[in-house]
Amino acid sequence: MSFAPSSPVTGGPQTGLTSPTYTIVSDTPPNSHSVQYAVTALGGTQTGVEAHSVSLPFTLTMERPAQFRQLGVANPVTGVISNVPMNVFKIRARKGVNIDASQSPKVASCEIKLSIPAGADTEDPESIRAMLSLAAGALWAESADVGDALIDGLI
Repeated sequence: MSFAPSSPVTGGPQTGLTSPTYTIVSDTPPNSHSVQYAVTALGGTQTGVEAHSVSLPFTLTMERPAQFRQLGVANPVTGVISNVPMNVFKIRARKGVNIDASQSPKVASCEIKLSIPAGADTEDPESIRAMLSLAAGALWAESADVGDALIDGLI
């Protein structure tokens, strides 16, 4: 896998965080078709945020399909490929959070799922890259608004 974010990772803008950065180190992934990083240090001003620990995990994981699916055969009469399988990649961030002073922490998660039709990787790679570019750019540009929506429920 070539998913290898440079450390420190510069975080997206968020209300209440000033110039957030995250120092990451390689961590043991949950399975053999994933890579995982743990946040070992925080930069900028992130009052109340903790780096990775056993009780409060803070990780970033990328997972590829365990087995890549191939494009099926076209119908010999119609020429239509009726069953187009998807290769699903996932990017997951997990963060241990406190829910109440008298309760054990829980794990919050963010999962981005990328479903790519088999064959598109060779036939139209530029469109796959454009799709990801749009999604990443919008998430970056709207990072604070998305964060606010997770807190106040307004979209």
